[in-house]
Amino acid sequence: MSTAIDDDLWSAVGDPTRRRMLDWLLADGGGTATTLSERLPVTRQAVAKHLGVLDRVGLVHVKPAGRARRYEVDEAQLARAVAQLSSVGAAWDARLRRIKRIAERIQSGKPGDTEEVETT
Repeated sequence: MSTAIDDDLWSAVGDPTRRRMLDWLLADGGGTATTLSERLPVTRQAVAKHLGVLDRVGLVHVKPAGRARRYEVDEAQLARAVAQLSSVGAAWDARLRRIKRIAERIQSGKPGDTEEVETT
């Protein structure tokens, strides 16, 4: 998966309305723009635009259901997003542990025992 796709994925799940929509689609096994708009304080057209974003990054699949379009979560793509989030979280936890160790050494007055903090 390229960085651009990852950025798009993170942008898509960064929106609280889209996260709520994903939660409901997972809980209900899918839904339409109309059924989702009944649960949200936004128009059906706004919901359709949010669903379009989720579809472009592969988090949902669209299936025709008569005149409506039914959206279902792509659980494999969602699992990839969760794995990326876990990886980023673990990297930040490691950085914060290093910063804490450095701060504790500085506070305790141990000279010359500070290490460089990774910035990437």
